[in-house]
Amino acid sequence: MKVYFSVDIEGCAGITHWDEADRKHPDYPEFREQMTREAIAAIDGARAAGATEFLVKDAHGSGRNLITAMLPEDVRLIRSWAGHPLCMVQELDESFDAVMMIGYHSAAGSEENSLAHTLSLDAIEITINGRRASEFLIHALASSMLGVPTVFVSGDKGLMEEIEGVNPRIGRCAVKEGRGQSTISTTPAAACRAIREGAERSLCGTLDELLLPLPDSFLVEITYRDPNLACRHAWYPGATHVGDRTIRFETREYFDVLRMLNYVT
Repeated sequence: MKVYFSVDIEGCAGITHWDEADRKHPDYPEFREQMTREAIAAIDGARAAGATEFLVKDAHGSGRNLITAMLPEDVRLIRSWAGHPLCMVQELDESFDAVMMIGYHSAAGSEENSLAHTLSLDAIEITINGRRASEFLIHALASSMLGVPTVFVSGDKGLMEEIEGVNPRIGRCAVKEGRGQSTISTTPAAACRAIREGAERSLCGTLDELLLPLPDSFLVEITYRDPNLACRHAWYPGATHVGDRTIRFETREYFDVLRMLNYVT
């Protein structure tokens, strides 16, 4: 069994402030290590369920966060960014059996995580067919496009509620919840235990039931903090400027959505 792991940091246990996600800040090492430990917990759970191949994408910021020396020796790791439209699931293809997303977080516009955003801090909100789009939704649709189900996600409580509304069969593990600019979190050890157990459970049963249906067409709207960005990105082929800070893009192909988001966020 071949499993892909996409690992972010803003949904890891305890992390609360942007300083803690910034590799140049002295608070960062503690949460870099927790990000790594939560990734290892998911890998251990997948291994216990029978997985034999593990590809991990370091999907936060620079893409150079996971402590490589801590990872199991049979793991392959993608660091930094190639500019590919698959973005946080770069190198995913039809040969994989499952995707797991670790340390994920609520979408831009949400109040469920003090670090909520989608892809960058430029967008106030991104919607796909009227639904607020988190990084989970964008990349779970991408994996479903390839026929690979997203089977397990860890992160904040608000994201888990979103996933329940999208497909309640997807395995979920909330390690914290937001309260304004504060968080209520499990301990790092408790989070790792819950992630390991959840990852193992998620690979049982019929995985195809976890695929998200892809609509026949896609309407994407992006609202930016800076109106100048909306003006600039409205020049992307097929995009239109529909407000002082909003652009709209329509297509029948989800890969076009991914390509567009890669350039305008």
